[in-house]
Amino acid sequence: MNHTVVVIGGGYGGSLVAKELDSEADVTLIDPREAFVNAAASLRALTRPDWAHNAFFSFATLLQQGRVIRDRAVSVDPKGVTLASGERVEADYLVLATGSDYTYPAKPHHASTSIDQQLDDLRETHRELAGTDRVLILGAGPVGLELAGEIKDVWPDKYVVILDRAGRLLPGFLPEVRNELRRQLDELGIDVRLGTGLTVLPTVEAGRAGRFAVTTDKGEQIVADTWFQAFGVKINTGYLADGRLSPLTAQKTVPVTERLNVQGYDHVYAIGDIVALPDPKMASYSMVHADLVVKNIKAQLAGDRPHAVHTPTPERRILLPLGTRAGVGQLPTPDGVAAATTETVRQRKGADLFTARFASRFGRS
Repeated sequence: MNHTVVVIGGGYGGSLVAKELDSEADVTLIDPREAFVNAAASLRALTRPDWAHNAFFSFATLLQQGRVIRDRAVSVDPKGVTLASGERVEADYLVLATGSDYTYPAKPHHASTSIDQQLDDLRETHRELAGTDRVLILGAGPVGLELAGEIKDVWPDKYVVILDRAGRLLPGFLPEVRNELRRQLDELGIDVRLGTGLTVLPTVEAGRAGRFAVTTDKGEQIVADTWFQAFGVKINTGYLADGRLSPLTAQKTVPVTERLNVQGYDHVYAIGDIVALPDPKMASYSMVHADLVVKNIKAQLAGDRPHAVHTPTPERRILLPLGTRAGVGQLPTPDGVAAATTETVRQRKGADLFTARFASRFGRS
C-alpha cells in the first residue's frame, strides 16, 4: 500500500511538491482555490486584461494520480488535517505550504473565488486605471516597483509616484543593482520618493478611480486619481494557532530543522513563506524549499534516511522586470552574486513572467 502525502497549500512550493511526489505516493493537495495564481503575472494581468488568463492554472490538471480537495485547513496535528468542511484527512507525511497573503492586485481579493470572478475583478480595476492620469503606489518593494513598470509599459504618459518610508531601494542588494534600478526608474519617468509616507490613507478605495489629494509626512501634497497598496505581507498559519502540531514564533512562522522538518517530527515538513528562516518571502526560495523536501520524502519512501539540508544564504537573488522591456536583477554565480543584465531579466522573467514554466507544471500546452 502506498504511503499518503498531504500537501496543504498549492502555491509555488506546494504545487511543486504535490506534482513531484504524485507518482511516488498517494498525494492529496488541499487548497481553497480553484487554481494556482502565478502572482508574478498578476500585475501584468491588471494592465493587459487580454493576457490575464496566463496568471491562472487550474488545479484540475496538476496531478495524474492524486487528488485535490478544494477546502481550507483549520487544524493540523501529527496524524493529519481537519478541514473547514469538517472532513478529516489522515497522512503519513504532511507538507505545510500555505504561504502568505498580500494586497490586491498582487494577489486576489479573495483566494477562494473562481477564476472567472478573479478575471472580472482584474478587468474592472483595469477599466478604473485606464481612465486615470495620475497613479499613487504605496510601497517601493518589488511589488510596487513591478506594478509601476507594468503601468508605464502600457501607459507611458501616466504620472506614477511611489512612496516608501524606507530610506533605500532594495536594501540588501548590490549597489550597482540599486543604482541601475534608480536609473531605469528615472528613465521611465517614475517618481520615487523614499523616506516618505502618508499621514492618512487616501479616502478613495484602493484601485478605484477618483481624484484625491494626500499630504506626506514631510508636508508635501500629492494629487492622484487612483492608488494601490504594495506592502503588508500576512503569513498564513492561522490553522496552526491551536498548537496541536507546533508552537509558532512571535512572527507567526513555523520553526523548522535544517531538513525543513517541523521541529519534533520526521514526517512533517514546512516550506516557503511560513517557515522561520531568514530566506526572503519570495517564490524562488519557496521552490528551493520544495525541491529539498521532495528529495527527503522520496528518500523516506524508499526506506532511506533523508540527507538533503537547507542552508539559508545571505546572498539575495531577484529578477525585477519593469514591464516587458526594462528591469534589473541579481543572480548567484560561482564567484558570488552578480548583477544580471536587463536582457537576462527580460528573457528569464519579464517576457512571460514564468508562464511557460507553470504551463509545463500544470500540463497546459
